[in-house]
Amino acid sequence: MSADFNRINRLPPYVLGQVVALMSEARRKGEDIIDLGMGNPDIPTPKPIVDKLKEAAEVAKNHRYSMSRGIPGLRKAICDWYQRRYEVDLDPEAEAIVTIGAKEGISHLVLATVESNETVLVPNPTYPIHAYSVVIVGGDVRSIPFTGEESDFFDEMVKALKLSWPKPKMLILNFPHNPTTAVVDLDFFKKIVDFALENKLYVIHDLAYGDLTFDGYEAPSFLEVPRAREVGVEFYSMSKSFSMPGWRVGFCLGNREMIHALGRIKSYLDYGVFQPIQIASAVALNQHEAIIHQTAEIYCKRRNALVDGLNKIGWKVKKPQATMFVWAKIPEPYQSMGSLEFSKFLLQVGKVAVSAGIGFGEFGEGYVRFALIENEHRIKQAVRGIKKALFKGK
Repeated sequence: MSADFNRINRLPPYVLGQVVALMSEARRKGEDIIDLGMGNPDIPTPKPIVDKLKEAAEVAKNHRYSMSRGIPGLRKAICDWYQRRYEVDLDPEAEAIVTIGAKEGISHLVLATVESNETVLVPNPTYPIHAYSVVIVGGDVRSIPFTGEESDFFDEMVKALKLSWPKPKMLILNFPHNPTTAVVDLDFFKKIVDFALENKLYVIHDLAYGDLTFDGYEAPSFLEVPRAREVGVEFYSMSKSFSMPGWRVGFCLGNREMIHALGRIKSYLDYGVFQPIQIASAVALNQHEAIIHQTAEIYCKRRNALVDGLNKIGWKVKKPQATMFVWAKIPEPYQSMGSLEFSKFLLQVGKVAVSAGIGFGEFGEGYVRFALIENEHRIKQAVRGIKKALFKGK
């Protein structure tokens, strides 16, 4: 009996998994591999949040099924957060919903709103779920080639729209951007809203890295634009800002119809996040805002250690203003290898795992992404390993 699973068959092999498999094999052999590949935060969840989780977990009634939309206290907490941070007033009943992380939320929102053969505009390179959530539901992805420059993005977006048939239904964005680390200002989102209104596009904006900003830069929210809620929603996540990746707490905020659609489909698919986790998340948002600044400072120091180190050994890389990543063009002598083979080379010779740019889309070729998920000492060790690899490979 042959497996005729067409939806799965549309998905390509997971490129980033190849380096992970090689890293796992090397570690089984006892090799010390420094993992700067997967964006899996290593910073422990702060103790006050963990303590609240423990306290809430001792209450028997919290062990029952929760609400797929999220408990009222958590929805109010995220709306209060948006009011304090961005001066955006949201209705916790109609304009906010809790998701099991941003990844689940985005994929289920696309499932709820995009039909088979409808077209969605997505920057390329991009975080894989932004594109593959569309592929999974049978939609068509129209890539917007993205160099990291705002002016180029708008030119390419207009071109992609004109070349698309049928006319695109949705635009998926992510700023600060994974993997390129590109940042934008509020005027960028004003232009996006105008573009969406003019072309009758829905917009999904992923603000996963909005709190990890450096050197005075502050990331705006898409929802700060007055008419943004007419066209779209924004996803916010506790994973990076509060070092809670495994807790799986995210939010979708904004357009009432899109929130309602997501709520409808989630009501069939899940019972929401474990209630003690939601209670602890509400406490984090309401009482521990200072944590995000401490977390950003840790990533800033790691960024400096990596970028300064790479520049010192001759690999010229710019310092990103946001995210927990560094996006680096492969040094010229190694460009012909391609990003996947170059990543394997750094792993095998330098004992450092990075993500190949091609894993984020065809226009990511020629680059690799470093994730700042090791401490400064280990990052400096990684730079020494990379120096050894680049020297030996010549």
